[in-house]
Amino acid sequence: MKSPRIVIVGAGFGGLQAAQSLANSGADIVLIDRHNYHTFIPLLYQIATSQLEPEYIAYPIRTILRRFSAKRHTRKPKVRFCMAEVQRVDFSAQIVETNRSAIAYDFLVLATGCQTQFLGVSGASEHAFALKTLEEAITLRNQILSCLERASQESNPLRREQLLTFIIVGGGPTGVEMAGALVEMLQSKLRQDYPSLNLEQVRLILVQSGDRLLANLPKKLGVYTYKRLRQLGVKIYLETKVSQVTQGSVHLENHEVIPAATVIWTAGLEANPPETSEELSSAKKGKLLVHPTLQLLEQPNVYAIGDLAYVEQKGKPLTGVAPEALQEGVAVARNIQRQLQGKSPKPFKYFNKGRLAIIGCYSGVGKIGGWAFTGFLAWLMWLGVHLVYLPGYRNRLLVLLTWLYTYLMGDRAVRLIISGKNVKAQNYQALPQDKLDFFQESQSK
Repeated sequence: MKSPRIVIVGAGFGGLQAAQSLANSGADIVLIDRHNYHTFIPLLYQIATSQLEPEYIAYPIRTILRRFSAKRHTRKPKVRFCMAEVQRVDFSAQIVETNRSAIAYDFLVLATGCQTQFLGVSGASEHAFALKTLEEAITLRNQILSCLERASQESNPLRREQLLTFIIVGGGPTGVEMAGALVEMLQSKLRQDYPSLNLEQVRLILVQSGDRLLANLPKKLGVYTYKRLRQLGVKIYLETKVSQVTQGSVHLENHEVIPAATVIWTAGLEANPPETSEELSSAKKGKLLVHPTLQLLEQPNVYAIGDLAYVEQKGKPLTGVAPEALQEGVAVARNIQRQLQGKSPKPFKYFNKGRLAIIGCYSGVGKIGGWAFTGFLAWLMWLGVHLVYLPGYRNRLLVLLTWLYTYLMGDRAVRLIISGKNVKAQNYQALPQDKLDFFQESQSK
């Protein structure tokens, strides 16, 4: 008898967890992803700020699947990986069309994650730097280091100020992490590498549209984060929106224009669903509506998890963090096995183990149960939790050793500018003299 085939699209946290949980199901499992590696997204900002090597947070998918197969089971596991780009899902024929082949399925798990949302801001997609993929993190690192190199040779003080201004748009966890990491980077031995630069002139600006930072955490943690970043020298704009991003400046809705060579966009994410043969019901940010069992409303044999699915618990939508995707991956695997046994799927219930956010410079915030805490303990717990979840013993060891070197020696050794990927940085142009004169006049008023 032919085994049922379960196709999983996306090798992020949820997709890999679903594959692992189904490895002993007796079904034929096919995992599809455009890359042959899994990216540990929570540490992308450390790639961008020259703290970690890119390969430290990327792990070969085939190595992970080999470990599933190496375990002894009563049934021989069947997990296959296909490196391909999904082009379309045909629900009526039950086929996933890729750029390499068409793959039939009996059950389908969509775990394609999310992508950067530029919120319709003019020029943002062209001139701002996103931080969602490994390639984008490397590109941003190139940009930051290139700005320091250019500034060290720039004689015009206003152009140098433009090169040394870094604007972060978005006051969520990624924006806060990026701001703190840039402070750490500038306080390291980097100063010794640029003796002609006064790094005290670097301006770090965080722009947040809401009235506080870290809106998904208790208010007092957002207030602590605001005060801590201010202490570290970060200028914060609250209740301020960006109206336009140009090549070399940011325009705010309050009509203020800030010259800056680097704009880091962490303001929003939206679902990244594949093209489908039938229109699917969706919620805000393009997330797919699902039943409490995580099945699509229109397709009982198709599931959506992670950032792709709109899931509510206790009347509030889940926020899309990694622990949610991991638990959804387990739940989906169990529900598919129940369907294979002729049973009805069960509703998904998320168990919130708590939330942590790192600010940098030995400080962070966290909430576990009813206990909210700040400072060094939260910073240390954040590092520990992410070290545990990072796949691969070698990667964990290398990351741990790099962290120890960074914090004990005060140095960041990963400062390579890799050519060929940094398109936005290559296209950077300094502000023309008439605009420099305008900014100089506006600052003197």
